[in-house]
Amino acid sequence: MQEADEISINVIVLGELKSGFLGGRHREKNEQELAQFLASPRARVLGIDEETADRYAVILDFLRSAGTPIPTNDVWIAASAMQYGLRVLTMDQHFRKIPQIVVDAFDES
Repeated sequence: MQEADEISINVIVLGELKSGFLGGRHREKNEQELAQFLASPRARVLGIDEETADRYAVILDFLRSAGTPIPTNDVWIAASAMQYGLRVLTMDQHFRKIPQIVVDAFDES
């Protein structure tokens, strides 16, 4: 990520981060670091629109048919990645169940 010209963050991920900050011990520090990241010209927050919803439906239908459900927020994240042609960088291995997106999944270790 250090070498990327642009880093996109889905608004759903942003909400998950902020929710985590509310329950954490380092809320103020985390909020400041996030604000600094978002102020970077390399950072872009992706919204959700009707096109995202169409892609969400396709992915959710595929996962249901395959019998491999994943958390709803992650389906939205995948739909956004599909819409913008972006890869998902994650530690959540279940994103690999979605053939419509490119995933770089890292182990938690």
